[in-house]
Amino acid sequence: MRASNLRLGVNIDHVATIRNARGGRFPDPVRAAKLAAQAGADGITAHLREDRRHISDEDIARLSAEIDRPLNLEMAATDEMLAIALRHKPHAACLVPEKREERTTEGGLDVIRFRDQLRPYVEKLNAAGIRVSIFIEPAPAALDTARALGAPVVELHTGSYCEAYLEDPAGARVRRELQRIVDAAAHAESIGLECHAGHGLTFDTVTPVAAIPTIAELNIGHFLVGEAIFSGLDSAIRRMRALMDKARAAAVGGASG
Repeated sequence: MRASNLRLGVNIDHVATIRNARGGRFPDPVRAAKLAAQAGADGITAHLREDRRHISDEDIARLSAEIDRPLNLEMAATDEMLAIALRHKPHAACLVPEKREERTTEGGLDVIRFRDQLRPYVEKLNAAGIRVSIFIEPAPAALDTARALGAPVVELHTGSYCEAYLEDPAGARVRRELQRIVDAAAHAESIGLECHAGHGLTFDTVTPVAAIPTIAELNIGHFLVGEAIFSGLDSAIRRMRALMDKARAAAVGGASG
């Protein structure tokens, strides 16, 4: 599926991380979500973790009630999280791997290994009218399995590409990891999946990913919240939005020229 307009989902988890470091109610992630929408976000992403280290149940309830953008609930495939998703009915639910000791999501969900465990969650979310996405590595076999499970959307893990860029922006590993994303996005289109991408994207790394015409949405959070400390959330999101739009316009224009 080729998209001339690339959507931006802003993940507001780490606004809640800052709040939780001290306790209390500030900064408010719901206020951040509303500011993100004003600055150009097409949707809001929030990961309700088992240990509630950042986003809380109250945050999910308020986001569901108060924001005017689609809510993408990142969640582990557990009965507790399924019950929460079915209660709040977010626009989308992205199934992600989750380990108690990790600081952030470390990679894509191993859909091949866990396909039988994942199937009932995908089926129940689909039946409830919640758009299911699975966060996976950019590998054709993983995409094929996600499709076989009945997920209409995949989100490609861009973390390895971003880590390679930090090590050597012009290195062979960057080119190799980016090509994996390009190839996976093309494969997603060929088998009828909508393709999203995210994890670790920054002002420096977003342009090549945003230029991939078969990616419909990017989900970006931690970097934007970090930049907000220095320039404000509005400024950070508007700059990211502008870089994405410029890259997509160039890609679409080049393809049609």
